[in-house]
Amino acid sequence: MNTLPASLLAKVSWRLLPFLLLMYIMAFLDRANVGFAKQAFQADTGISDTAFAFGAGVFFAGYALLEVPSNLILHKIGAKLWMCRIMVTWGLVSAAMVFAHNETTFYVLRFLLGVAEAGFFPGVILYLTYWFPQAARGRAMGFFYFGAPLAFIFGSPLSGLLLELDGVLGSHGWQWLFAVEGLMATAVGVWAYFYLDNRPADAKWLSVDERNQLQSVLDAEDSQKQGHGSALKAMCQPAVLYLCAIYLLIQASVYGVVFYLPSQVAGLMGSKVGFMVGLVSAIPWVCALIAAWRVPAIADRTGQRRLVAALTLVVSGLGIAASVTFANPLLAILALCFAASGFIAVQPVFWTFPGSFLAGSAAAGAIALINSFGALGGFIAPIIKNWAEGAFQTPTAGLYLLSVTTLIAAALIMGIRPPKSSAAHKLPTYQH
Repeated sequence: MNTLPASLLAKVSWRLLPFLLLMYIMAFLDRANVGFAKQAFQADTGISDTAFAFGAGVFFAGYALLEVPSNLILHKIGAKLWMCRIMVTWGLVSAAMVFAHNETTFYVLRFLLGVAEAGFFPGVILYLTYWFPQAARGRAMGFFYFGAPLAFIFGSPLSGLLLELDGVLGSHGWQWLFAVEGLMATAVGVWAYFYLDNRPADAKWLSVDERNQLQSVLDAEDSQKQGHGSALKAMCQPAVLYLCAIYLLIQASVYGVVFYLPSQVAGLMGSKVGFMVGLVSAIPWVCALIAAWRVPAIADRTGQRRLVAALTLVVSGLGIAASVTFANPLLAILALCFAASGFIAVQPVFWTFPGSFLAGSAAAGAIALINSFGALGGFIAPIIKNWAEGAFQTPTAGLYLLSVTTLIAAALIMGIRPPKSSAAHKLPTYQH
């Protein structure tokens, strides 16, 4: 079996991963900053908790609708142009949130933000399959997943600081937050057009021998996967739909916590969301950053990806429940550290599953479909959290419910049966 020298993998990694990481930081910040704006935004606009929950979630409706076509377009025309288009448009829409003074405008802009960003995340996952062989992909995805915790480590204090600009130049703090962070994403999008290369063959920073060596290994792996031209067939397979269900549950836990974490931390501290709350809110994401590096590396080294992923989700689910069980603020923050670490670190391990048996347009369609179901999880999470709190008349019920869905996802992951390398051109079967 052909292998790549560590020096070549390192060269590719250092060229691509830091920039992809920067892009993901911008993406995660722009989709989650509504959580930081929540208190001030609702106070200024009078938008209710129910309306906020719907507006926070409707982003994912627009996102899910265009995931598959967006990823197929990226596969056809290349990441260079398409990633630029995605980032520039989502940054402009995010900045336009400064005009969200009522429920209707809030809903429309959140929906359009999802439409604009659709295809970004599955596009990056697909893009990594163009550059990294299967054995190194988990660690590459783990590095990319640094984006979510880094968005909060640096973005939490930044968002809190921008909120404290309330009244500067006659604008509210939440308007400064959306404008500055949205325009930052647009600037990175323009940069992406000049920085990214579509495939190894386009990479002038690699020698001819390095390009050929890298491409030959990737082509050899692709020849053992499901064929190229079968996107619709791949998306309809039980194996892919099973992964869709798992990812929906994972993302429900992610965004059920993310959208409300600043408010939860503010409640624990007995203060409003600002710079200090932003600093404390960054603590769980420092832990998640470490986990996003270590957990995928353990999964790659041991080959026990199902077990590692399932145990990681169990830790996350128990952490979510414990964060509202403990009355002591320090213990509650510690529990949030375990929750955030688990649901961030499990995702790069999860994404090695579809990439292990799909290639080409089949991979483009299936990865986008799986992520669409994840977006659906992000859509329903604020709604079911709000429903549970109303139905059980307690503010803790929503997070307990999300804890249960996380544990269900852990159980489902153990039902995955890894594909046999000898079964070329066939999808793996899954235990149910």
